[in-house]
Amino acid sequence: MLVRAIKTRKIIPPKDDLLSVLKESLLKYKLKEKSIIVITSKVVSIWKGDCIKINEINKDKLVKQQADLYLKSTHPKYNVQLTIKNNILIPTSGIDESNANGYYILWPKKPFLCAKEIYDFIKKEFKLKNFGVIISDSHTTPLRSGICGIGISYYGFYPLRDYRNKKDIFGRKLKMSQTNIVDSLAVAAVYEMGEGAEQTPIAIIEDVKSIDFTRHNATALGGSADPLRIKLEDDIYAPIIKSVKWKNK
Repeated sequence: MLVRAIKTRKIIPPKDDLLSVLKESLLKYKLKEKSIIVITSKVVSIWKGDCIKINEINKDKLVKQQADLYLKSTHPKYNVQLTIKNNILIPTSGIDESNANGYYILWPKKPFLCAKEIYDFIKKEFKLKNFGVIISDSHTTPLRSGICGIGISYYGFYPLRDYRNKKDIFGRKLKMSQTNIVDSLAVAAVYEMGEGAEQTPIAIIEDVKSIDFTRHNATALGGSADPLRIKLEDDIYAPIIKSVKWKNK
């Protein structure tokens, strides 16, 4: 697998033209069939104008507005609220202030539709038939230092590789194992794109094994039918997640 981060011009909040940046930046590379194009959610949000001046709103209030569920208390050391948004456990509803030029940058309002719009644009401009798009963000892992990547939406391929009912090397039948392709690729892409002043909000991933580009999973456009989603009662972490008192708007 080859992962390559792509340098672009600065994409300026509160609104900028991401599609022109994609065209300009990707023309420098010969996009191959069966590639995955990963784009950080920050520049997608700037494209859609999902930015608010920092001095125009209280951040705690904004976090609660943007969250599907939130914890009333914040971490005493970091002053960070834990939230659930789009069925993802994420600090501060995904709101970011880094590389934001004085704005709060929110998650895109309709991330799956954004992924499809980007997919359609790339398909038309670069004449690709089989490829995928992931909109990524940085994410933390409980009890682990540092950040890695997560995919908040995708389009153009099926998001899971299913090992259920197949046998391991000793003949034991696998009961639960599925590979989360979206987040696995997002981790690699976010690592290459970086977190500081690299100015590389796009990554191209080539030579990825076992991707099904025939199922676009159109029902996931709104996110509710996304195969990656797990109902809370079915999640192995449900005892932890349900043990606290979440609040909604």
